[in-house]
Amino acid sequence: MLRSSNPLLAGVEPYDPKYLPADVMVSANEMTFDVPAAVRAAVVDRLADLAFNRYPDPLANELRDSIAQWYGLARDNVICGNGGDELLFNLALAWGGAGNSLINVPPTFSVYAANAHLTGTTVVDVPRRTDFTLDEDAIVERASKGDVGTVIITSPNNPTGDLASREFVERLLNATDALVLLDEAYIEFAPEGSSCLPLLAKHENLVILHTFSKAFRLAGVRLGYLLCSPRVASELTKVRQPYSVDAVSQAIALEVVKNRAAFAEGIQMVKAERERLAAGLAELPGVTVYPSFANFLCVRFDRDAGKLWQDLYDRGILVRDFSANPATRNCLRISVGTPEENDKVLNAIKELANV
Repeated sequence: MLRSSNPLLAGVEPYDPKYLPADVMVSANEMTFDVPAAVRAAVVDRLADLAFNRYPDPLANELRDSIAQWYGLARDNVICGNGGDELLFNLALAWGGAGNSLINVPPTFSVYAANAHLTGTTVVDVPRRTDFTLDEDAIVERASKGDVGTVIITSPNNPTGDLASREFVERLLNATDALVLLDEAYIEFAPEGSSCLPLLAKHENLVILHTFSKAFRLAGVRLGYLLCSPRVASELTKVRQPYSVDAVSQAIALEVVKNRAAFAEGIQMVKAERERLAAGLAELPGVTVYPSFANFLCVRFDRDAGKLWQDLYDRGILVRDFSANPATRNCLRISVGTPEENDKVLNAIKELANV
């Protein structure tokens, strides 16, 4: 016999990104090419002197200093985590729980609501409009009632790709004392000046999430960071797991921050390919491509997208299927790959459109 687990686990479906082998993997919003060779060589050199027998700096202070200098902040404005996912859960622990509420704006990253459920936090959904834009007035009005602990806005949003304006975010911050998390995991693919970082200096309740997994090609390393007020950082240190950011990850990230200019060319390539892929898909009958400022496209088809997902996978192409959610009915999310991969995606969908 086994005692029952926490009742909050009842009905919880484990997060499943549908990780499957494929010739063209454009489902997880990864960069489809690895870090530049010069950066890899610098990482190898740094790891050569790493003491594997010693615990890492528990707060990754050298990395925090490096990130802070990058953004013109102080160490106390930065918290690192084992991917953005750990940081999201820590925020749910610190500002959630019984009696607290989270404003969620679906369709968006499903982990936000899952974390709320696991911490006993009430989820208050303020759905996006049918074109996936934010219902800004409804979000501000709900947040201003004073009974909400956290608001999460993703910009660019996953899986839809749209941006939240800085004007809206500041309006929201002025309307509530709730912690406002702005998830900017894909911000490097948006136009320059899209980040809400300038608001951080005057809004203690603003927290901005960034990651090394996307534009900086370290999805396999698992390292994210928050830019926030010292008060928020202090509270998060109370709930974080000890040594959650290992020494190898810290060493790799230090070299990436130091050599971040080497990633600019890849980011520009993704932006150009995103527009080319979007234009090619938009030419097809029965296809709606939503505007995206990330490294992926949300595409709606006038046919069974679940079957289309399978047809593509049968051709060696893995995309992400969102068609089961009523808000994203018949939608697939397609990550931007290399030019050759994008050609294969376009050609396959064109071929299937004529089947």
